[in-house]
Order: sequence, then structure tokens, then C-alpha cells
Amino acid sequence: MEITKRIALAAAAAIKEMWGQEVAPESIQLQETRPEFEGNVTLVVFPFLRMSRKRPEETAQLLGECLMREVPDVVARFNVVKGFLNLVIAPAQWIGLLEEINGQERFGFTPVTEASPLVMIEYSSPNTNKPLHLGHVRNNLLGWALAQVMEANGNRVVKTNIVNDRGIHICKSMLAWLKWGNGETPETSGKKGDHLIGDYYVAFDKHYREEVKELVAQGMDEEQAKQEAPLIKEAHEMLVKWEQGDPEVRALWKKMNEWVYAGFDETYKALGVSFDKIYYESDTYLEGKKKVEEGLEKGFFYRREDGSVWADLTKEGLDEKLLLRSDGTSVYMTQDIGTAKLRYEDYPIDKMIYVVGNEQNYHFQVLSILLDKLGFKWGKDLVHFSYGMVELPNGKMKSREGTVVDADDLIQTMIEDASQMSADKVNKLEDITEAEAQEIARIVGMGALKYFILKVDARKNMLFNPEESIDFNGNTGPFIQYTYARIRSILRKAKAQGIEVPAKLPTTAELSEKEISLIQHLNDFADTVRQAGQDYNPSCIANYCYDLVKEYNQFYHDFSVLREEDKDKQVVRLALSEAVSKVVRNGLGLLGIEVPERM
Repeated sequence: MEITKRIALAAAAAIKEMWGQEVAPESIQLQETRPEFEGNVTLVVFPFLRMSRKRPEETAQLLGECLMREVPDVVARFNVVKGFLNLVIAPAQWIGLLEEINGQERFGFTPVTEASPLVMIEYSSPNTNKPLHLGHVRNNLLGWALAQVMEANGNRVVKTNIVNDRGIHICKSMLAWLKWGNGETPETSGKKGDHLIGDYYVAFDKHYREEVKELVAQGMDEEQAKQEAPLIKEAHEMLVKWEQGDPEVRALWKKMNEWVYAGFDETYKALGVSFDKIYYESDTYLEGKKKVEEGLEKGFFYRREDGSVWADLTKEGLDEKLLLRSDGTSVYMTQDIGTAKLRYEDYPIDKMIYVVGNEQNYHFQVLSILLDKLGFKWGKDLVHFSYGMVELPNGKMKSREGTVVDADDLIQTMIEDASQMSADKVNKLEDITEAEAQEIARIVGMGALKYFILKVDARKNMLFNPEESIDFNGNTGPFIQYTYARIRSILRKAKAQGIEVPAKLPTTAELSEKEISLIQHLNDFADTVRQAGQDYNPSCIANYCYDLVKEYNQFYHDFSVLREEDKDKQVVRLALSEAVSKVVRNGLGLLGIEVPERM
């Protein structure tokens, strides 16, 4: 049983014994003692003054004396500061807690059972007219990390992706390829399929703007020119043909999309993310239209004179929302309703989480109400995991102008930079092969990228600075990875010297305040995982890992491990090192970050 739980139970029993009042143990406020006072755990006594009818200091004194009698193996001594009872925990308890942490491979995680709630998480949501960019990187990393955190909190998780594979933007790339592609393929060009198609999307925009400029020069209004430009008219004609199922257009669409999917898969693999189920907008939009028609029949929605279908949400404090255009075509809301229908048929979802940028906050507010009206049990409580935009020091990204920060280029750059930054450290390793050096560079480079993005509260806009992210000092992924590798080196050396860490540690080992603080910090991991799940906030895991390794480095600086002559102290410090490495590995693992065994 955890130390704090035993204290809470004993305190509740003491209150009943002394003052005849029932207090729920979980309501007793326990916190870490502030560093300026002696103690490890502080019990706040103010809530009990009306029961004791005594001054705060006297109430705390009586409680402290009672705890010393009731749990002498837990509380070694205490001191009182006003209404705060500071408890010094017996060393054997910290040793026992360390044993407990080391004895559980997945310490801090809640097991998943068949009866666990089923949570579906949607992330990525790319368009098939361009490769993934830096914004997608943040989305994918957040989605993957959130999935791991939710599973660590005892949920069954299904990771899904909705691919936007239809619409005018897709037709723009297709038309540009027909006009200027000369039959070019990923094989003949040597380009990834998503990059190849993205180039034609940029090409379309370039030619289209030239046409608009020419029409304006001839005296046409700019807005009219944008509608009358031959290229945009052709693209709209192609979209109509697609909607009508034209064999040639559909065949071209299928071929070009397959090129893109192959490219996406490479990027997803490099990012270390995957999906249990992928849905396609080309399948879901028709289902959405059916569901809207059903809502129309039931009186949830209404049709205007021009034939368009709307939802009146004024009673909910919102406005009216378009669901079907007058020509019968669907909007994004319709497609999301269709996707929800298919998902609900595929899985008995208990909770649905959408990982989508904060510019869509209103969209998901409306979607929640509509899905609830249409009978989806999780609709009312759907979660929009809303995150801020990510920018580079030199400004925003614009994909149609070709100035986008490409995900593949970013990944390659991070790995190359990691290789250069870690060269001095890696080259000092004995028997290092070129393959291992490259693998370390990949792990460090991707760790730098992922950690820098995930340490920031998702709700905030962020500035991604590649140079800062790959630093081996400060709050960075490489700093944490390097500490992990250092600990693994210590443990390997101990093993080589024949020093084993027993399952049962010596309870008589004397512990320093730094070691006790480190064990307390390790124990906080379980609460951090729970908090990350409750708040949908992977960043608290990232920052916990940084704080933990920072504290371990201070301990390592002040105390010997392998050179410690007292064998009891030595094995406890090795056990402490082992526990830190395990918690760091598991914590970073929740973020999708790998750790190198040496670097």
C-alpha cells in the first residue's frame, strides 16, 4: 500500500478516535513538504479545526502523536508549522516503495481489460493533394501520444484517420498532372508519390494566378476573374465528372491517390505512428447525406426554398448551420456525420476524441450537438482535442505556394543534425559500427523533434526551433535520452563487476534527503499519467521526465554509485538508477520517443 494511503487511513481513524467524526481518507489533504521545512509529507489540518475545537498547532500536535502510535513503521517523527503537520517518513518505507516501483515493469499504468471503456482517437486527417507538413507532424505526434496515454489509463483505444481524398483541391492536382505531367510517375521521377502530387498542386496555383492576373489586366474584377479563369472552370468540371462516377476521372483519381498513400505510409513510419482503421471521405460523404436526410424526415433539420438543408441551433445559443448545399452536395459537417455513422457501426465507442486544430473549435461544438440529435450516444460528450498552430522562426507555412515546411525534409534534417551534434559522444563509444551510429542519430533526431513539440501544452501556439530542440542541455529530448544512456552504462558496468540488484533491498540502508526526494519523484509518475489522461495533456508527461532526469543528475553529481564502499547503499543507489531508467523509458514511450542504450 502506498505511504500516503496508509497515512490517510491512519489519520481518518485518529480523527474518529479523538473527536468522534467520520472523515473519508481520500478527502485528507496530503502534499509534499516544502523544501524549507523538515519532512517528506505534509498533512493539512485546517479542515479538522471545527471537529477538534482547538487551535491549528494543537490539532496538528495531537494528530502527529496519534500517527506516531498508530503507524510507527511509517512515521519516524513530525513537526508542526501552524496548521501544517510535517511528517518524516521512516527510511524502510522509502526502500519498500522503491522495491514496489522496480517490481512493476509498467509501474504507473492501469491494466486494460475486455471491460475497459473503448476510446476512439482520430488524428492526422491529411489531404491527398499534398505531402504532410509541420502542422501534420504536430497533429500526428499529439494523436499518437494521446492514444498511448489513454491506454496507460486503462482504456481500450482505437486509432483512426480520416483521409480527405475528394473535392476541388484534389481535382486541381489531377488537372495539373494531365496538362503538364507528361505521364510522370513516382518511379520515373524518383519522387515520393505525395511530393509528386504536391508539386502539381503548386503548379496549378501558379498557372491559375497567372490567368487571374491576365483577366484583371483585361479589365475584369478580381473576384470575377477568380471564378472565370479557365483552369478553375476545368477543375470544377472535373469535380462534377467525379461526382457522376466518370470512369476516366475515377481511374485517374484512384491511381494518383495510391501514389499519395504510399508516400504517406513512409512518413508515418518515420514518425513512428500508425492507425487501426483508416476512413476515406469518398466513402463517408454519401453516408453523411443519408443521415442528414434521415434527420430532415425526423424534423431535426429543415429545407430552404433553394433546396439546401440546414440545422437551426439558435436554441442552443449558436446559429444556423448548412448541411447540404442547394445542388445536393455535402459540406465538411455532413462528411463528419457520415464518418461518425460508419465508425459507430464498426466499433461500440464509449468516447470519441478528435485531434484537430483550434481553428475548428466551432465546428466541433456544432458537430457534438448534431450527433447527439441523431442518436449517437457519445455525441454529446465528444472531445475536441484542440491544439494551437505550430510555426517556424521565419513565419507561417502556405502549402499552395510551395513554401510549406515538409515533414520528410524536417525529419531528414533533424536526423542529420543529430548525427553532427552527437558525433563526438558517439565516436567515443567502443566497437561502434556505422549502422549503430546511424540508428543512434535517428533515435536522437526524432526524439528531439517529438519532445520539443510534445513538451508544449497542446492548446498553445508554438514556435518550433530545430536548433534549440537538438541541444544536449536543458529541457530537450536529447538531454533526457543522454541521461538514460548514462544510467544504462552504469548498470552495465555494475553487472560486469558482478554487482546484482536484489529484488529485496536492504531496509537498513541509510538514505539521504536527495535519494528520498528522488523516490518520491518516481512515485509521482503514476499520478502524472493519471493527470495526463484526465486533462488530455501529454505535455505533463514530457515535463515530468525532464524534471526527473534533472533531479537524478543532481543526485549523481553529489553521490557515488559504483564507487560507494557501503554495499547496502550501493545496491539501493543502483536500484534507484534502474527505477529512474525504467520510468524515463516508459514515460518517453508514451510520447512515442525511443531511448538509446548508449550514446
